[in-house]
Amino acid sequence: MSRRRRAAVLRPARLRPADIVRLGGTGLRTRPLRVFLSALGIAIGVAAMVAVVGISSSSRAEVDRKLDQLGTNMLRVAPGQTPEGETTRLPKEAVPMIGRIGPVQQVAATGTVKGAAVYRNEHVPVGRTSSVEVAAAGSQLLPAIGGKVRTGRWLESATEEYPAVVLGAQAARRLDVYTPGTRLWLGGKWFSLVGVLEPMPLAPEVDSSALVGWKAAETYLGFDGHPSTVYVRARDDQVTAVRGVLAATANPEKPSGVLVSRPSDALAAREATESALTGLLLGLGGVALLVGGVGVGNTMVISVLERRPEIGLRRALGATSGQIRGQFVSESLLLSALGGLGGTVLGTVITAGYAYVRQWPTEVPVWAAAAGIAVTLLIGAIAGLYPAVRAGRLAPTQALAGS
Repeated sequence: MSRRRRAAVLRPARLRPADIVRLGGTGLRTRPLRVFLSALGIAIGVAAMVAVVGISSSSRAEVDRKLDQLGTNMLRVAPGQTPEGETTRLPKEAVPMIGRIGPVQQVAATGTVKGAAVYRNEHVPVGRTSSVEVAAAGSQLLPAIGGKVRTGRWLESATEEYPAVVLGAQAARRLDVYTPGTRLWLGGKWFSLVGVLEPMPLAPEVDSSALVGWKAAETYLGFDGHPSTVYVRARDDQVTAVRGVLAATANPEKPSGVLVSRPSDALAAREATESALTGLLLGLGGVALLVGGVGVGNTMVISVLERRPEIGLRRALGATSGQIRGQFVSESLLLSALGGLGGTVLGTVITAGYAYVRQWPTEVPVWAAAAGIAVTLLIGAIAGLYPAVRAGRLAPTQALAGS
């Protein structure tokens, strides 16, 4: 036999990438339970990371949606305390005075009706008000705060002078009353429910109030006519300027005793807080993913120990150390990819379920899913590297003798 033919016979066959993947898949199929448990560890870590990012992104999308819907040009004016500690009250003329500011587009107010409480009926013991306050409101309040009616209708010229009441969303839940036409015992008199509002994140005090018409509050409940909260809508490019003059305009005598705030700032602050919390939860998800990687490494080490006869036989038949290493690295990568894909799907499902319950838009960034799978492949390669090198170093005689 010629030297060239002898070299061709002794040269080991080359394995294509597809062949290496098939070899890795065969190793996984022979141990399904162990593969499932190892992949589960990876999947839990990836699912935690994807769910954290997805829920955070869905929350931010909901905040942005609310801000787009309600606007960031609303300002809130309320009485406060002077530097001397004196509690102030907004004058009755506060609303028309604020309305004369040029960039102001809408202005409306509510006024706390002191001494009035609302009950489902006259038999409820006094004091069990379910923390629902009674407030006077004008017909312009709802458009000023960007509110919507869930059922029934809002106070209008036909109802704001008569004993009619509208409940905020939280007030309706606390009283467990939702049907227009229901009678409520309010301030020692019967009022008829005409509507229930949608939740209003920019005006939580309205959410938990029973609202009656301004004139009806003065006629039936002894309301003094002083506003307790004024809501102002200004031009988007003039919000800062309007905010600077609101205190002096609302109460010229005691401007230092007026509190001016921008409700949308609270939503932005909440979004920033949730972003910080997201970083912490991502760290915990990373720890879970690392634990899953350790499980993959452990599985591969045990697989090498159990398959020493197979390794020895393949080496005796001409497989190179590189081919043995490639087989075990491919097994590790396939195992990690299986866990990564399963974790991405699970994290997406968790995000969608949570967003559905909270009535948020579902948003899972593509980069989060891609990063989760990429990280699992990296961990799989690292976890399988040592067992693969160990398997490649086994001499055929040593591997067969160990069987």
